[in-house]
Amino acid sequence: MKTVFEKTSGLTENQTHYCPGCTHGIIHRMVGEVLEEMGILEDTVGVASVGCSVLSYEYFNCDMTQAAHGRAPAVATGIKRVLPDRFVFTYQGDGDLASIGIAEAVHAAARGENITVIFVNNAIYGMTGGQMAPTTLIGQKTATTPFGRNASIQGLPIRVSEMLSTLDGTAYIERVSTHDVPNIIKAKKAIRKAFETQKQGLGFSMVEVLSSCPTNWGLDPNESLDWIKDNMVPAYPLGVYKEVPKGADR
Repeated sequence: MKTVFEKTSGLTENQTHYCPGCTHGIIHRMVGEVLEEMGILEDTVGVASVGCSVLSYEYFNCDMTQAAHGRAPAVATGIKRVLPDRFVFTYQGDGDLASIGIAEAVHAAARGENITVIFVNNAIYGMTGGQMAPTTLIGQKTATTPFGRNASIQGLPIRVSEMLSTLDGTAYIERVSTHDVPNIIKAKKAIRKAFETQKQGLGFSMVEVLSSCPTNWGLDPNESLDWIKDNMVPAYPLGVYKEVPKGADR
């Protein structure tokens, strides 16, 4: 019988801990498939962050290490400089990257570190109970903004892809989404492009992935996908924000 679909060898056999409807699992699968298809599983080192993805070292079937909260790009920098022949990536949520780790992300990008960042944006702190994140939308209700995020009090959301794309050290920045199959297909292509960018030695690459959080949003899984499409995509437009041509002099 012809095999139509099978689990990627880029992931372990461990059952994930994510809530029903959370799209972290889809993002994990895309990363695992890309590493397998590129034939680089044995040459890859991943850096797990703190947040919902804190246990990602149990799921990716490559060498993994754990970083302190927000410090994944700094840890990845050290690994890549010591082992320049390895593919090095971080897997971070918006609380880890855009809040406590924003300095590490900005300066790794500014230095042009030849690493890849998978940035999962679900507009909320997931693991710790649904507090406001730097990416929380204006008017969005969270545990710490029960009346909705107010720009005059909590400030405006941070658009990380737009910000990092202005830095000279960045080579590839794209924002994608997981709210339907066509966008998941595009997301996987972007992840592949980011690792290809690292393979070519062009510098810092990042894929921002809009993801769902049904539990903390108070929605069912289908409603959460619609919420991404109707609310997150208008606030965080999809597309390529920076791409340095192959062979460019960096």
